[in-house]
Amino acid sequence: MTWGPLLRLKEVLGPDAELMVVGGAVRDELLGRPHADWDLATGLLPQTVMERAQAAGLRVIPTGLQHGTVTVILEDRPVEVTTFRSDGSYLDGRRPESVRLGVDLGEDLSRRDFTINAIALPVGGGDLVDPFGGRRDLAARLIRAVGDPLQRFAEDGLRPLRACRFASQLGFAVESATLAAIPLRLEVARKVAVERVFTELDKLLRGSEPHRGLVLLAESGLMDLWLTELRPMIGCGQNRHHRYDVWTHTLEVLREVPPESGLRWAALLHDAGKPGTRTTGPDGEVHFYGHEARSLELADGLLERLKASHALRQDVAALIRHHGTHPTDVWSDAACRRFLGRLAEDNLLLERWATFRLADQRGKGLDLDNRLGEHQGLMSRLEALAAAAPPLAVRDLALDGTALMKLAGRSGGPWLGELQRQLLVAVMDDPGLNRAEALAEIARKLMASD
Repeated sequence: MTWGPLLRLKEVLGPDAELMVVGGAVRDELLGRPHADWDLATGLLPQTVMERAQAAGLRVIPTGLQHGTVTVILEDRPVEVTTFRSDGSYLDGRRPESVRLGVDLGEDLSRRDFTINAIALPVGGGDLVDPFGGRRDLAARLIRAVGDPLQRFAEDGLRPLRACRFASQLGFAVESATLAAIPLRLEVARKVAVERVFTELDKLLRGSEPHRGLVLLAESGLMDLWLTELRPMIGCGQNRHHRYDVWTHTLEVLREVPPESGLRWAALLHDAGKPGTRTTGPDGEVHFYGHEARSLELADGLLERLKASHALRQDVAALIRHHGTHPTDVWSDAACRRFLGRLAEDNLLLERWATFRLADQRGKGLDLDNRLGEHQGLMSRLEALAAAAPPLAVRDLALDGTALMKLAGRSGGPWLGELQRQLLVAVMDDPGLNRAEALAEIARKLMASD
């Protein structure tokens, strides 16, 4: 949305409206970052905003009158307009028990979380209102609480996590006093609904510098509230194939994968099982036998606890399940096709698996040129095999279940699934066998041998 609709709203509300853009929209405008929403604040009471907007033919929704907020639809997009307010006591660590409307802009800005979010920009022109040095902190790339950080974090337990999230998204540091206050308010953070926690963690992971946010979670103690499975990874040494410990490797993989939820959560959790499976052989070599299965178990438990969607859990599981598979030159074409079939069973595209695998390889920090060359060669081979559209699933067989039941003269049952599996193995070994006549002959021989 451009400034045009906001200017029209300013005109509709009248010269006494003192209409301001506030919060993240101002921050992102000053940083030159794109943003999706415009949040507005005004000195007008919500009933006055509704009456004047409706009189001008605008649609208005009373979304939060008890907190002074109405939503005005501008160019088919909702824009929240909130009356300047101050907050009462916070008893639940998340929301004020009451609000007081009719305060001035300065008092309204004083209740906000961080200085970079406590800047107001007048709609229609005028100087920025920046009573807490937000522009200074933007220039210094700092996240600083408004006023006393202990008070800010006592009011709202989500704010410490938001500080870490902003560090990830903006590439900023957290100011020392603000960071020092977080461990002293963990009991407030613990009260936050898990759904809100997941939303913040997901945004943190999709930030431009997720390693910043994760290091802050570890240093501040927030990790131990919601991501307990990660703590053992810190300092867990690896073997000669890795330059870094498990935690640092994880941070490196996060740097390498695109900022998409499934890939980032998989990067975070793909080696979570290593500390619990770490062994040392007689020769002193470190091993992590079975760490993929353990990582799968930990990842699914963590994401279930955070109430992540089923689709995300499935996506992350597929990436983790196959991240330790490394086809080599000695693999036959049939073995490669079987691997493609396993990816297809998990609805995991070859290109997506490859993106994750390459990030994992780069994150090892050793022999990068050779790893890249090996990966490119492997992908050329797998892509060529996939391009031939070989049968990779039972549904690709030239004989379907109905035809096989007719051939056998039997109704369906477990025998049918087993027969289809054996036929699929046969055509993966030799795709040329995927013809009705050939499959019928193989099926007859298999049934005769039972």
